[in-house]
This record gives sequence, structure tokens and C-alpha cells, in this order.
Amino acid sequence: MKGRPSAPRPRLTGEFAAGDSGHGLGWGLFLRIPGSVGSSFCDVTILLLFNCSSFYLQQRSATKVTFPSVWSNSGCSHPLYRESELIQENDLGVRNAAQRKLLDELGIPAEDAPVDQFTPVGRMLYMAPSAGKWSEHERTHILFLVRDVKLRPNPDEVAGVRYVSREQLEELVRKADAGEDGVKLSPWFRLMADNLLIGWWDHLEKGTLSEAADMQTIHSLKE
Repeated sequence: MKGRPSAPRPRLTGEFAAGDSGHGLGWGLFLRIPGSVGSSFCDVTILLLFNCSSFYLQQRSATKVTFPSVWSNSGCSHPLYRESELIQENDLGVRNAAQRKLLDELGIPAEDAPVDQFTPVGRMLYMAPSAGKWSEHERTHILFLVRDVKLRPNPDEVAGVRYVSREQLEELVRKADAGEDGVKLSPWFRLMADNLLIGWWDHLEKGTLSEAADMQTIHSLKE
């Protein structure tokens, strides 16, 4: 049909979003609209520890659409729309998603990261812009895994890896704040480090992590 040209459509890319209640999963889309945060998406954040005193960080690949080349937690994923990752009971769906992503990003096979060894500790809602092009608005399920594993990072996903102690993590945060050595942290990891991580780490060292777990509360945090 001839007539005035229609307005250009925003570019869409598929992802999977958390339901309005924050418990279920459903289909959603990211809109590439400057300044828009859209719906909140379900995300799985993995905190992998070699032991109680050493925490694994990864530097995101330079090819990532959002937050390339920043240092972040051990791994992140969005649950896929598949039966194994939609199971709500005992947070099994997000555990399965975490197991899958450890293989994708770090080359850790399922037998080295059994789902029953993941400890869901909490949930967080955050919003953050990325390079003025994208906005993230995600409801994050945070899981701990304490394992001695061999890492085989996927270069398409991961640019670098390191284990850090508490003191080394504090120094990394200081460098990010000061703009030293080009260090940058992902916004969700920085929010966790500032507000939640150390408390969980304390419980982990005391052997009381399960007592600190709270998957009902959603911590609403912003940069």
C-alpha cells in the first residue's frame, strides 16, 4: 500500500523474561530503544569459589553486546524456554541453567558441577544502561558453588579469568573506582559486592550459608 512511510521498527533480540510475580518464566524481548529498560528479565548469576577464601572472577569477552570487557562474577545466563530450565521447585530450573552456562563459558562439564551442589542464596532486581544503546533490567537468581574445577574458558564468552581473595577483590573495586589499569566491573556484580556478597561470604566461611539463603525477598538495587 502506498502512502507515507511507516516509522522504523525498533530492533528486537529474543531473550527469556521473568513473569510478573518474579517466580515464573516466560517469553520476552529486549527493545533497542535508548533510555528504555522494558520488562525485567530472569537472569542466573553464578558465584564460583575454589574454596571458602578464593572467589573466581571472569572478564567478559570484548564481543559481548552488553558490558564487554568488564570484570564480573563467575558466570551469567538467562534460563531457556525448555522444560529442564522452567522447573520452579527447589529452584531446579535456574540450577540447570547455571550448570549449562558453566559448560558454555568455562568448559566445566555437568559432572563437575552437579545441580545439587548449587546453593541459591538470594534474588536481586537491578537496572543498568550499557554504552547508551541498551538497558538491562533483570531479576537475578544468585547461586553459590564451591568446587575445585578445571577451567577451559570459551574465548567467545570470556576474555580472562582470575581467583581473588577478599583483599584482592577490595583492591579490584578500588581500581575500578579510581579508573586505574582500565579496570571496570559489571554493574550487577558491583551491586552485589557492595550490598550482599560479603555477608554471604561470612556465612560460607562459618558453614552457615544455607541459613542465610532467602529466595523470597527481591533486593531492589540500582547503580
